[in-house]
Amino acid sequence: MNKIKVLIVDDSAVIRSIVRETLKLDDLIEVVGEAEDPLVARKLIKTLNPDVITLDVEMPKMDGITFLKNLMRLRPIAVVMLSTLTTKGAEITIEALELGAIDFIAKPSVEDLIINRNSFQNTLLEKVRFAAEVDLKSYRLSHAINKVEGNRVLSFTGSKRTNHLIAIGASTGGTDAIKRVLTRLPNNSPPIVITLHIPKAFSGSFAKRLDTLCTVKVHEAQHGQKIKEGNVYLAPGDMHLKVACKGGSLFCQLEDSEEVNRHKPSVDVLFNSLSEIANNVQAVLLTGMGQDGAKGMLNLKQQGAKTIIQNQQSSLIWGMPGSAFQLNAHCEQHDLADVAKNMLRFAALDRKSMKEVMYDYQ
Repeated sequence: MNKIKVLIVDDSAVIRSIVRETLKLDDLIEVVGEAEDPLVARKLIKTLNPDVITLDVEMPKMDGITFLKNLMRLRPIAVVMLSTLTTKGAEITIEALELGAIDFIAKPSVEDLIINRNSFQNTLLEKVRFAAEVDLKSYRLSHAINKVEGNRVLSFTGSKRTNHLIAIGASTGGTDAIKRVLTRLPNNSPPIVITLHIPKAFSGSFAKRLDTLCTVKVHEAQHGQKIKEGNVYLAPGDMHLKVACKGGSLFCQLEDSEEVNRHKPSVDVLFNSLSEIANNVQAVLLTGMGQDGAKGMLNLKQQGAKTIIQNQQSSLIWGMPGSAFQLNAHCEQHDLADVAKNMLRFAALDRKSMKEVMYDYQ
């Protein structure tokens, strides 16, 4: 088996050393070079032909975003961003993911390396291995097709289901997938709750960015917040999001408890909180690494929920939806460009007759 060739691009010698020593722990990974800025990296890419690049988002001479734009246009490579957990770092990283970066990992602090060294090492190794497996040609082709065909806001006659709720889970590649689903939804869309594996420093920035792009109103969820039509509620990056039903209305419930499936927030936690209202729920799993959400989706399906997974062709990483597929937890699977349309189509079905009402999605 050929080794995964990695180029480290970071202006900090300390960070380069930490990343290098971490990657050396995996016999299937070979660090073929290091660059302190994008100009050096550009030369090394031509001579070393790496499979994966770890890229700092903030560097001298040429910032990471400008470099990434040029890279994806001229020589697409799997990129894992190293990001600072700041508001600026979050905004830059989200933009990088939209430009085609596979994933990101937070730059380790001294505290991280003392207390959580194994966690950082395991996460970096896992993300580099997954990045190397991504079929960039297939993914970029699907992305380009979806970009052309899937930008229009959909028309919707309104939900025929009282308190109908859509719950979405995602991880790796999920920021772009969620954006592409939500930007198609009209302002009378059923309410949506989302769990995305993203740090706290990023969830607020991501919600604000989505809110500027979408017709629906996007919030970082708050404890006790009433769930309303035309609104989207994103789990904070350090809290589990649940849904509580009180007096015939639905409310966001945040819980600061242990990680589930190595995640907080966890998709399974969100899905499992919907059991009592399952027959009025749509559960959706988009691209993501791991298995979080698959068992919760199966549970919801068995209790009468409509369940949708993103298909493999349009997924950056088919881990989470693929795990649901293996459990037969899905009712349907769709290309990312068709997910929003099918969510609205089901919401427009009369529960008594189950016949589709008039609905124009052109």
